[in-house]
Amino acid sequence: MKRVQVTLTPRELGKKSELKKRRKEGFVPVEIYGKGAENVHAYISLKDLRALPKGETFLIEAYIGGEKRLCMLRELQTGWLGDNPVHLDLQDVSHMKEIDIEVPVEFVGTPVGVSLGGTFEPLLHSLTVRARLENLPEKITVDVSNLGLGDALHVRDISPPEGCTILDSPDETVAVVLEPEAEESAPAE
Repeated sequence: MKRVQVTLTPRELGKKSELKKRRKEGFVPVEIYGKGAENVHAYISLKDLRALPKGETFLIEAYIGGEKRLCMLRELQTGWLGDNPVHLDLQDVSHMKEIDIEVPVEFVGTPVGVSLGGTFEPLLHSLTVRARLENLPEKITVDVSNLGLGDALHVRDISPPEGCTILDSPDETVAVVLEPEAEESAPAE
């Protein structure tokens, strides 16, 4: 799984004036928490925050005060317009044996039904997976080339990567190949 390194600046609690000043300087407050780990209050630069990958699963190696913490992004709070980050929550996963995480699904191949006039429609773009840190996949690749007209791919049809368990319902539909709509013939005059 992809890892991203960021350097955080320690933060003291209690002063709102300090928090406002640091935000104006281009820093966002960060909370790091986790089972078996001490909570940490810090700042991340806005530049580093915007450089984090989007739309993919990754782990964050957060360096703070000479200490390295392995974290997952849990929540990014934004201002009311949705474009101004105001707070970041990271979960320390270094003490956890297994974690649950959403992993993107990548569809490969062209379904047989598409060549017969059908339309391929993905319904799920990610699956929830439980795995050890060393077994976390970046993505789950699914071959859809055997799907015919009207066929559906369910979670139970996907074999998980080694060392992973898919937590989504086995009956949930991941993708379908829709049959072409019948053209209406014009009525005779």
